Amino acid sequence: MLPGEDRATRRVLLVCMAAGATTLLDQAVLNIAVPSMRHSLGAGAADVQWIVAGYSLAFGLALVPGGSLGDLHGRKRLFIAGMAVFLLAGVAAATGSGPGTVIGARLVQGAAAGLVNSQVIGTIQDVFHGLDRGRALGLYAVTGGVAAALGPPLGGVLVAGLGSAAGWRYCLLLSAPCAVVTLILAVRLLPPPRRTARDSRLDLLGLVLACGCTLTLMVPFISTPDNGGQALLWAAGVSALACVFAVHQRLRIRGGRVPLVHPALASSKPYLLGTAVAMAQFGSSLAASLVLTVFLQDGLGLSALLTAAVSLPSAIAMGVSSALAWRLVRRIGPRTVNVGLALGIGAALAGAVAALLAPSTALPILLAVTQLLSGAAGGLAVSPNQTQVLQHAPAEAAGVGGGILQMAQRIAAAVCLSAVSAVYLHSSSGSSAGGGPRAAYALASCVCAGLLAVALVLSRLRGAAAAPRSARSAFLTVRSARVGRHHDDRTPQERQEPGRT
Repeated sequence: MLPGEDRATRRVLLVCMAAGATTLLDQAVLNIAVPSMRHSLGAGAADVQWIVAGYSLAFGLALVPGGSLGDLHGRKRLFIAGMAVFLLAGVAAATGSGPGTVIGARLVQGAAAGLVNSQVIGTIQDVFHGLDRGRALGLYAVTGGVAAALGPPLGGVLVAGLGSAAGWRYCLLLSAPCAVVTLILAVRLLPPPRRTARDSRLDLLGLVLACGCTLTLMVPFISTPDNGGQALLWAAGVSALACVFAVHQRLRIRGGRVPLVHPALASSKPYLLGTAVAMAQFGSSLAASLVLTVFLQDGLGLSALLTAAVSLPSAIAMGVSSALAWRLVRRIGPRTVNVGLALGIGAALAGAVAALLAPSTALPILLAVTQLLSGAAGGLAVSPNQTQVLQHAPAEAAGVGGGILQMAQRIAAAVCLSAVSAVYLHSSSGSSAGGGPRAAYALASCVCAGLLAVALVLSRLRGAAAAPRSARSAFLTVRSARVGRHHDDRTPQERQEPGRT
């Protein structure tokens, strides 16, 4: 049962879910086509990493300014414009003749996807309130997660059926019909645009500093520094930009101007810790999927179709576990996230052990089992964590809180995709000391397990820092609403505003 009190709000949610599925499917479906795309374009390792990670980077950087523009000018027009640019850029990427063209088109497409998803987040915040808002955001997260898990199997079918030369191009075109359908639905079903912000002047300097900090953090993972001195220079640059950004935000607050990051969000420990959990989990998940597809095809020599078969259990398990996650939440509350993260760690480590010890004939089957566990882990962690994070976002910053959460995930994905794929590529192509593709995959899997372990520690710290009204009570209230009990979770201010029922 979809959240919402009438058909109109449920149809709005369907448009939002379609947008999330379209933009995440576009990124995930390309992972399995990376080897064939690399050979077809004659692209180097850095080119491939920019094609894959640049999308997430541009996506993340567009979220906060896109949200501010939506607050000022209304969301529907920006949603439609962003989806149209996304569609055109996807066609340009699919027909590109060289790495530079594909990289540029993917950057534009990522920025357009970020603009669309920032309107999605704002629309959900505008249309849904109280318990329905959390459930709608959770469904949006699950839809994107399942689409990401379905990407590799669909890409494998296209590459296997159409050949390596054309298959990767059709992988990039796969999102086109989805984008067309989403555009039609958006024109018909999204509410008319309206301004929601009293003061939505964009913090341009803050945005430039945030972009600079992110790029400075990401570039070393794409173009590996030649020596330790260069790595220290990059680290110093990131630190300097981060400090300048923090000072700039404080000065804007003292001057009575709206900063890029709302001060109420920075003071909420559960929100910050939950966002960090989402960053580590999301980045680890996407990076693990990319490395798996490259390992199966380049390392083990499997066809794209067999690679898709190994990846498919993850999508199935994530869909099933997402549907069942609320039952576990009913029993153990927010610790459901911890269970999912722990299961994900176990799956990643099991994949590493299998890569090192299993015979070649049994390895694909064992990796398919680890993918089943990994998908189940994602279903238990993603939706409950996002719902719990946004519960702790202050009411006066609910919209920007959702935008920053998504932006943080995308930036983490860009960095993790670059870093983990670099670990695999450098280890597998190195000397005999590197141990070959199997050892490289095991090392990359251990890195992903380490990221999930960090997420698990942060999740436990978030539980200790939760507000007096425990997250478990809120989750139980959500469950009560699902079975038909009426509960008014609006703030006193929302109850007094006319038109909010």
